[in-house]
Amino acid sequence: MKRVSVKLKERVPGKKSEIKRMRREGYIPVEIYGKGVENVHAWIEAKDFLNLPHGETFIIEAEVNGEKRVCILKDIQFGWLGDNPIHVDLYDLANVTEIEVEVPIEFTGTPAGVEMGGTFEILLHSLTIKARPANLPDKIVIDVSGLGLGEALHVRDIEPPEGCVILDNPEETVAVVAEPEAEEEVVEEATEEATEEEKPAE
Repeated sequence: MKRVSVKLKERVPGKKSEIKRMRREGYIPVEIYGKGVENVHAWIEAKDFLNLPHGETFIIEAEVNGEKRVCILKDIQFGWLGDNPIHVDLYDLANVTEIEVEVPIEFTGTPAGVEMGGTFEILLHSLTIKARPANLPDKIVIDVSGLGLGEALHVRDIEPPEGCVILDNPEETVAVVAEPEAEEEVVEEATEEATEEEKPAE
């Protein structure tokens, strides 16, 4: 799994004036916590946070006052606009044997059903995985080239990465190749519309 190093500044909790000042200067408050470890209050520069990988799972090596904490991104709180992060939670992996995380899905290939006129519809963009931190994948790659017209891919059809267990409902639909509308229905609708247009105005 990809590792990203970031340097954080120590934060003294409870000082609202400091929070406002630091946010104006481009920092986001961070909380580091975990099983059997001391909580750490810190700041991360907004630009460093925005430069973190997107669309994949990764490990963060967070350095605060010379001490490194190996973490995963646990939660992000956003402001009322929905696109401005205002608080970040990092989970320390020091004493973790197994962890549950959401891992994004990457689909590869063109479904056979699409070449027959179908539409590929994605219903699930990530899966919940349980594994040791060392076994966590960046993403789960699924080849959908064999998916035919009208066929669906379910969680049960996905082979989990080595050392991982998929926790989602096996019957949940991940993606489907929807069949095109019957040509007869399209012609019928067009005929009905033409008939309506030909009716004399009352």
